[in-house]
Amino acid sequence: MAPPTARPIASISCLILSSAIAGACCRLAWRQAGADDAVMHEQLDQLRALTARHARGRRTETAIARVTIHTGWQTTPTLPGLYEPMLCLVLQGAKEVTIGDSVFRYDPASCFIASVEVPVSGRVLEASAEHPYIAVTLALDREALAALLPEIPAGTKAPARIEPTAAGFGVSPVTPALLDAWLRLLRLLDAPEDIAVLAPLVEREILYRLLQGPQGGVLRQLARTDSRLSRVRNAIAWIRAHYDQPLRIDALAALAGMSAASLHRHFKAATAMSPLQYQKSLRLQQARKLVVANYDAARAGYAVGYESASQFSREYARMFGAPPARDAERLRGDGTALAEITAAAE
Repeated sequence: MAPPTARPIASISCLILSSAIAGACCRLAWRQAGADDAVMHEQLDQLRALTARHARGRRTETAIARVTIHTGWQTTPTLPGLYEPMLCLVLQGAKEVTIGDSVFRYDPASCFIASVEVPVSGRVLEASAEHPYIAVTLALDREALAALLPEIPAGTKAPARIEPTAAGFGVSPVTPALLDAWLRLLRLLDAPEDIAVLAPLVEREILYRLLQGPQGGVLRQLARTDSRLSRVRNAIAWIRAHYDQPLRIDALAALAGMSAASLHRHFKAATAMSPLQYQKSLRLQQARKLVVANYDAARAGYAVGYESASQFSREYARMFGAPPARDAERLRGDGTALAEITAAAE
């Protein structure tokens, strides 16, 4: 048998060097990840302290435009609602939302971003008197996003174009840079005289971080008035304003500047539901507010556009798990759920 071929010393040296470099890179990455975790832990502690000082009950509209603090001291049942375009950053606890067939959980390691108005079902998963649920939201300003786009450097991480079937919502990891901007924004609550000048600058930085992140492509579509997402939003705006009226898909498609088939495809991609499903969700959510306000089932159904009381009751029970009267009684016995429904009606 022939003796094994000897490997050149230079090749062995290269392998050893490559292995050493790879090991060093891994150790450096681990150390960096550990350092980032420590930084974010400290940032979250400071953010929780700031919100604790300025929160006034379950929902606090702050002196900073479009910034709201949310707190809760117990978990909640699944409740439907309508999300506007926004960023939600959880500082403590956890929340879960269902949109169509997709379920999203977000906590202090992640944030939720919605770039379209979308009906959701959500619940607080982690909250207690000792460790309440705390979150801050920033309503996304389309004009501010649009003004920022021309200044984004070329070759950034977020693509200028996205797949036409991209969803208009999702969960993204938080970063030290994003938390740092939030920290500086909320610190302005301690210096209200500085808010008018400095808050728009820090908000601009937060939007910049979002545009650089995983959902930057979808947010760019939100900013552009001629994008497919903006056309879908035109259709959404019509449905929201006329949810109690019959929906003609051809007319809605013409309003959006699309064919009926194209509108259906892009609408469902952005919102996880068809236009008719979207309208039904809005109708039933509005009807639930009326039922809680002591409307009987037939009156509530007719008020939101149903022509058949029996169809309304069936679809109501399918969505909320009980017929209107029984659901209203259940909600009145659940203070947290009733508060959520009442707040949504404000």
